Amino acid sequence: MVVEKAGSSPPKPAGERCPQQQEPLGHVKKRQQQVSDGFTVKAMMKNTVVRGPPLAGAFKERPTKPTAFRKFYERGDFPIALEHDTKGNKIAWKVEIEKLDYHYYLPLFFDGLCEMTFPYEFFARQGIHDMLEHGGNKILPVIPQLIIPIKNALSLRNRQVICITLKVLQHLVVSADMVGEALVPYYRQILPVLNIFKNMNVNSGDGIDYSQQKRENIGDLIQETLEAFERCGGETAYINIKYMIPTYQSCILN
Repeated sequence: MVVEKAGSSPPKPAGERCPQQQEPLGHVKKRQQQVSDGFTVKAMMKNTVVRGPPLAGAFKERPTKPTAFRKFYERGDFPIALEHDTKGNKIAWKVEIEKLDYHYYLPLFFDGLCEMTFPYEFFARQGIHDMLEHGGNKILPVIPQLIIPIKNALSLRNRQVICITLKVLQHLVVSADMVGEALVPYYRQILPVLNIFKNMNVNSGDGIDYSQQKRENIGDLIQETLEAFERCGGETAYINIKYMIPTYQSCILN
C-alpha cells in the first residue's frame, strides 16, 4: 500500500491531463543573437553578429579654437571699422591699404578664416579681399606665412568655412605675379582636404540647385580652385595636383 505525502495534490485522471504542445516539423527555435567586436573569440561563436568598424569621421566637423584675429580685433589693433552702405556692409579702412605692413596684417586676417560669427567672419573675409586687391608686389613675400592659417581653416571641415577659403584661394593666385607658382610647394598642406570633399556635389535630380548661383556648391568650387591652381602654377602645377588628387583631370592638356 502506497501512502500519499501530505500536502501533495491527488493525481489527475488520464483524460484530464494537458497534452504537451509539440512544435511543428522544420521549426527551429530562434536564439537571441549577440553582438561582439571583430577579431575576438566571441566573434567565432554561433549566433554572433560582428559589429562593424566605427566611422572614420573624414567629413566630421572639427571644433574651432580661439583665433588670434578675434583677440587682436577685440583689442582694437586693426585700423578698420564697419561701414553701412546701400549695397550692404563694407570695411572702412582708417589708413591707406597700400601703406599697411602686409607681413604683419595679412597672416592675421587669414587666421580669421576660421571664424563663423559676425562681425569677425565678415571683417576677416572682406579684409583679405581688400588687401589682395591693393597688395601688388607685397603679397608674394608673405605666401609662406599664409599656409598654416589656410590649412587650419580647411582642417575644420566646415562647409561654410571651406567655401569661403576656396574663394580666397582663387583670388590669391591671381592677385599678383608668381603667387600661383609660389603655392606649388605647399600643395601637400592645402590639397588633402580638397581631395576628401572633391566629389561632394548636391544631387538635386530635376530640381533647381540655388547653391550654384550663390557659389556655395563645394564640389564645383574645388574644381574651379584646382583649375585656377593649374593655370597660374606653371609647368609643375598639374603634376603636383595629380599626385595629391588622382581623380583630377587637366583643364589645359585636355
